[in-house]
Amino acid sequence: MAKAKSLPKIGAHVPTSGGMATRSIEYALTIKAEAIQVFASSPRTWATSAPNPAMDEAFKAKTAEHNIEAYVHASFLINLGSPTVSTYENSLAATAYSLKRGKEIGAKGVVVHTGSAVDESHVDKAWQQIHEGVMPILNNLKDDDPWLLLEPTAGQGQSLVKKLDDLTKYFEALEWHPKVGVCLDTCHVFAAGHDIKKPGGMTETLDLLVKIAGLERIQLIHANDSMDICGNLKDRHQNIGKGEIGSKPFIELLAHPAVLNAPLILETPGAEAEHGSEVAMLKKMRDK
Repeated sequence: MAKAKSLPKIGAHVPTSGGMATRSIEYALTIKAEAIQVFASSPRTWATSAPNPAMDEAFKAKTAEHNIEAYVHASFLINLGSPTVSTYENSLAATAYSLKRGKEIGAKGVVVHTGSAVDESHVDKAWQQIHEGVMPILNNLKDDDPWLLLEPTAGQGQSLVKKLDDLTKYFEALEWHPKVGVCLDTCHVFAAGHDIKKPGGMTETLDLLVKIAGLERIQLIHANDSMDICGNLKDRHQNIGKGEIGSKPFIELLAHPAVLNAPLILETPGAEAEHGSEVAMLKKMRDK
């Protein structure tokens, strides 16, 4: 009997208000998600949540029961390239904390934005401090710990990853550590100037990412349309098919071997109704 073709899981970022083991799972089941992403703590503060081992175990049990893969998105405040000492130190602590929380809830990966040097004169120092601060965190990870997933941003300002080619510098700073992967955000990469909208553009961009990082490091996709045109450097997400990217490139995305083991996570406007519709749309594209 022929082996069944592997297909990427499809889901969305889900709310945790009311408890990950309750609200997050209920939301996932309502939208028929096969993978989910959660915040392990407030994404807009440095504050951390009080531990709740019973809730963590319940969450792990329910994701296992429903065959749902889980991922964590770390705080938006993290900027490992910041020239501000307090921001850098808080960023390191928040990265380590997010990886710890990811392990506690059984997450496969923890997403961290690639950040900015803020000032052009700080770029070289930014790569140095990333190496010095993050390597000890990575070297403490065990084989069954989550991946650290680098998410390139929209390329604005002194972004350390303006376009995908710059990921090479990040991997070099982290010594190509085996627990470092990539989370590709389709809105971000489009905003940064990779034209995934043109025919063949999505394939071209994914081929480039494979060349840079390798298939095994492509661990997650944030599937988002964009409110703005290609190269506009604006991070404004839109529902699939309702923005400047359109729906056709996502057919191309789902046909690419780079995403076979990289779930698609929606980070688009709306709640259950909108996300349920988008999950169904992407599954239809995938299953063709």
